Order: sequence, then C-alpha cells, then structure tokens
Amino acid sequence: MQLSTALSLVNSNNVTEFQNLAEILSPEIINAGLKEHGISTIRKRKLPMENMVWAVIGMALFRKFPMRQMLNQLDIILPSGVPYVASSAVTQARKKLGSKVIETVFQQTQQQWNRDAHHGQWCGLNLLGVDGVVWRVPDTDENNKEFAKTGSQHGKASYPQVRMVCQMELTSHLLTNSVFDSVDVNEMNLALGLIDKTPDNSLTLFDRGFYSLGLLHRWQSTGNARHWLMPLKKNTQYEVIKSFGRQDKLIQLTTTPQSRKKFPTLPKTMQARLITKKVKGKDLQILTSMTDPMRFPSADIVDLYAHRWEIELGFREMKQSLLDNRFTL
Repeated sequence: MQLSTALSLVNSNNVTEFQNLAEILSPEIINAGLKEHGISTIRKRKLPMENMVWAVIGMALFRKFPMRQMLNQLDIILPSGVPYVASSAVTQARKKLGSKVIETVFQQTQQQWNRDAHHGQWCGLNLLGVDGVVWRVPDTDENNKEFAKTGSQHGKASYPQVRMVCQMELTSHLLTNSVFDSVDVNEMNLALGLIDKTPDNSLTLFDRGFYSLGLLHRWQSTGNARHWLMPLKKNTQYEVIKSFGRQDKLIQLTTTPQSRKKFPTLPKTMQARLITKKVKGKDLQILTSMTDPMRFPSADIVDLYAHRWEIELGFREMKQSLLDNRFTL
C-alpha cells in the first residue's frame, strides 16, 4: 500500500477512531522510545507521555482539527472529573516530550514497516531514491535566528525555510530516513547523514546534482551491497578501462585533492560503470556502482532511473495530503 492510499484511509475515518492506528504502531515502540531518552510520566496525569506521542502524530494526520479539540476527541486523555485537558498542560507535555523521542519512534517504525512490507526489488536490491525538498516554517523570531531564507534578484523570501533530504523506498513511498537543516545547507552535505542508516542490498537513485565522488564512494563502501545510480554529469572526465559492450563501459574516475582532504578514505581513483542508451533521439548516460555485468544487465539499468520520479510523487503526497496543501509546516 502506498503512502497516499494509507493517508486517504486514515483521513476518511472519524478522528475518534484514531486509536485504531495502534494496530500498525506498536505501543511497545513508543514505550521503548520514551525509555531510551529517559522520559516517563512519574505521576498519572491526564495526558501521560505515551499518549502525548499519539497527540503529536495526530497533529500531523488531522491538521483540520484545532489541537485542543483533537486531543479531547482522540480518546487518549485519562478519565477524570474534567473531560478535557488545559492548553497549558499540552504545551508543557510537548516541551517535556521533545523531538528525540519522535525521531526514535520514526526510526523504529520505518525499520519495522520496511522489513514487513513486500517491496518490489530489482536483481535482489531494494529501490531507494534520495532527493531534497524545502519547507516553509512559521515566521517567528526563533525560526528566523535558526533558519535562513532563500533569495533571488528581487531579494530574500519573507519567511525562514528548512531543507530536508529524504531517502524513500520507491515502490511504497515509505521514508527510510531523512535529515533536516537550514535551507542554506547544501543537499550533498545533508545526504552524508543518510549513509549510516541506508539499508544493505539496496540501490539508491540520485539526480546529477548529488554528484560527489566522496559521497558516492562512502555510500558504496559502507555496509553491504549499497549501490547507487545517477545520470552522468556534464563534462565529467573519465578513462575507459574495459568494454562490456558497445554502450556499456567500465570507467575510471579521478578524485581531486580537495575531495580527498574532505573524505580521508577516498582513493585517488575509483571505478564505476557507464551505460549509454538513446532515449527520444538523445544519448542518456547513466553512471552506477553496479560494475558486475553478469549480475546487473545493462538493458534494464538506464530504464531504472525513471523510477527516481517516484520520490517526487512522495513529496506531493506529503504536501497535499499531510500538509493539506498549506504552505507552512
């Protein structure tokens, strides 16, 4: 099931049925996340910390409801003499909960969902995509100090922005990881934060804007069978080492002293595979770490790149379904 389908099913239900989502988000994961970060409800409050995690999720899924109305309708408030929770209590609970618990719950759920899902594979590899997206955040003094604003010839934007680089499983649109920072932080630098949690036996599709031999070498040398694929960047210099076919070459790329300084384990040269295919009368050249022509047939590799656009559809689902077409997070 794709994310858009799941969201439509969630939003078609009445908000009072929110607790049914416990069937796909284990309470054990929530409790483990709270325990890992040393957060617990010492005395029984009307809005204990484990329920506050559900409240944060509810804020994302049911944006049309005011927070207080949502909390009072979610059936996650403990019974007491007063059938509602004060706004000040919600604010205090959110501050106590923080963001690390939610991040941990996300990491645990994505691992479980991606492990249990029957994703489509190619040659035994899960298809992943990496790309960046920019989000507008509330125009507050705190956000203006923390996050930059994009600019143009007409001046800077009037609101701060956050850049997010995501790694998405392309057949389901499930996120496997994401990294956030200010909009003035380069996408390639953010992508480095995805490497350690990239699953083994995977193929990650990039656009040519992520071309960095330091990034790509670290990507393929971390873990087991973590491959990458992207279009060849214009004016890239290379040397042909071996020919697997007329349009299929093993090439050698030379790294720069600057990149080796930034990435100490980066060698002076690295090998990759370059495959060319004529698409609509133009030569499309694809660069990849999948250098074994027996295991990875060239006839399919160029066509694989078309699947990268699935991440754009995933971003659209976030903006239209989760954000309800609003501009600001």
